[in-house]
Amino acid sequence: MKDIPVFTISLDFELYWGIFDKVPLESRYTYFDNTRQVIPQILSLFKQNNVHASWATVGMLMAADWDDWRSFTPAALPDYTNKKLSAYRLDKDFAMENGQVSRYFFAPDLVKAIRDTPCQEVGTHTFSHYYCREEGQTVAQFKSDLQAAKRIAERDNISLQSLVFPRNQYNEPYLSVCFEEGVKTVRANPVDWWWKQGVKDNLLRKVFRAGDCYTPLSQKTSFKLSSLVLQDGMPLSIPASRLLRPVHSGNFLNQLRLKRVLNEMTVAAKTNSCYHLWWHPHNFGDNPERSMADLKTIVAHFKILEKQYKMESMHMTDIYTYTKEQAAS
Repeated sequence: MKDIPVFTISLDFELYWGIFDKVPLESRYTYFDNTRQVIPQILSLFKQNNVHASWATVGMLMAADWDDWRSFTPAALPDYTNKKLSAYRLDKDFAMENGQVSRYFFAPDLVKAIRDTPCQEVGTHTFSHYYCREEGQTVAQFKSDLQAAKRIAERDNISLQSLVFPRNQYNEPYLSVCFEEGVKTVRANPVDWWWKQGVKDNLLRKVFRAGDCYTPLSQKTSFKLSSLVLQDGMPLSIPASRLLRPVHSGNFLNQLRLKRVLNEMTVAAKTNSCYHLWWHPHNFGDNPERSMADLKTIVAHFKILEKQYKMESMHMTDIYTYTKEQAAS
């Protein structure tokens, strides 16, 4: 396979479905209002610069309202031992406030905007922000969830071909189900020990994950496309390189964080490797203007690398297509 320099972006598009078990909604109204406003800005920036991106979207976001949401309920719901993890409990808490807070749960307008923007793909973050490594849930329940995600996406002429596991709970036994349901590629976790698969987290892992964004602690973050393995009956696993962390309150740390990303992009370009940057759109919610300024810097740097080293922008399904074509040649 011919290795080429590639810049890929994946975004975990969730709104409140991604943090409902951790943070009360009333503390995040402005946060998610900013998120909704910044997504069209991101799409405009990507369109202007021909930047490809995968938007791993929670299927529930595609519903118009709570009644529409109920009509796509999977045949089998996740039976988590920890009942607080189930998104289906939010119906009784928020459905009566449909007109006031539904914008934090449903965003069919934004999903369609992503679909209609050149070089963007709508992927899946499962239907219900499904946790594949939590106790109680089963492979069969996960399959039912993916089928619900497919149904609601197909209504808007969207084919879900890429997947990101919520909370990065990458689970190999679930990959064959992804493939059966039409998913061609999934995002895998970085190889460093602090990203090791599992449910429970601890302070040390959090410290290393945060620290690595400012100073080199990890192994090489980019990878060769030739290192990716196509297996029969399995989606292609594409490793993540770097989480673009939210803007920090300290300017010095922000500069370190941004410089780390730019330097890693340059290394990938010079070595004919792939650099896979990811984040949540709501990570821009607290500081949308500074976050967009940083993203513009990243995109501008990509354009320099595109000119100097012929770096290409690819979303996750683009990488799958390239890998498959190279394997067949």
